Amino acid sequence: MSLRERVQSNDILVAPGVYDGLTAAIAADAGFEALYLSGAAVAYTRLGRPDIGLTSVTEMTDTMALIRDRVEIPVIIDADTGFGNALNAQRTMRLYERAGANALQVEDQTSPKRCGHLSDKSLISKGEMAGKIAAMADARASDETLIIARTDAVAVEGFEAALDRGEAYVQAGADLLFIEAPRSSEELRRIADHFGGRAPLLANMVEGGATPMQNADDLEALGYSIVIFPGGIVRALARTAEDYYASLKAHGTNRPFSDRMFDFGGLNARIGTDEMLDLGKRYETG
Repeated sequence: MSLRERVQSNDILVAPGVYDGLTAAIAADAGFEALYLSGAAVAYTRLGRPDIGLTSVTEMTDTMALIRDRVEIPVIIDADTGFGNALNAQRTMRLYERAGANALQVEDQTSPKRCGHLSDKSLISKGEMAGKIAAMADARASDETLIIARTDAVAVEGFEAALDRGEAYVQAGADLLFIEAPRSSEELRRIADHFGGRAPLLANMVEGGATPMQNADDLEALGYSIVIFPGGIVRALARTAEDYYASLKAHGTNRPFSDRMFDFGGLNARIGTDEMLDLGKRYETG
């Protein structure tokens, strides 16, 4: 089943955030049907910096290619603002699609963008964003590659303006709609009521963000098609890393932390070391 077909299902699609081949493989092994390659997560891990537009299209494309080499399930990728104007957005579509992305999420912030749950964002015009969406649709090689249009208008222009922008983006050719950072469960419901039956909807769950945390079943009941948890894995690993390094510094050994770690064999089992070595033997000659 393609991602486009899966989104049409009544069952919500849960896409956890990933940022490299290891997290993608672990998430796929956990049984998820799709992944979300988060620009924020890449900024946090590759750069050690906040999500304020510092990552480049080539860094994201490279990361997508590495993930596609590791897993086969669909990947939704963060395209930020398209990294420029409509022509840049077309190039982003071509690069991401060739790297193996199944859906691109593009947003209507100005450049440099900010995390959708940070304050002091600014937006391009509704018309300019609609043009980017149309340009990306023209550039994609396959109609199976989805365009997810995100608006950050709730925090900038207000809730009603976000609904208005959403209407324009659907008309421009967006396959899914993502209204970022609704401030209450009631706003989540109103979005679903407004667009229900007309556009599949994506919800974003950010721990400590502007939107109250919801579980997938509740969002499915409202009518959402996809829920992403983009930065959760980084927050979990960063907390673990902080504890790990503190323990190693204090004790001079990993023994006190060993019950919270894979040992050498455990990690090799999860990354398929034995299987890859066996596969390599098939190609040995002589």
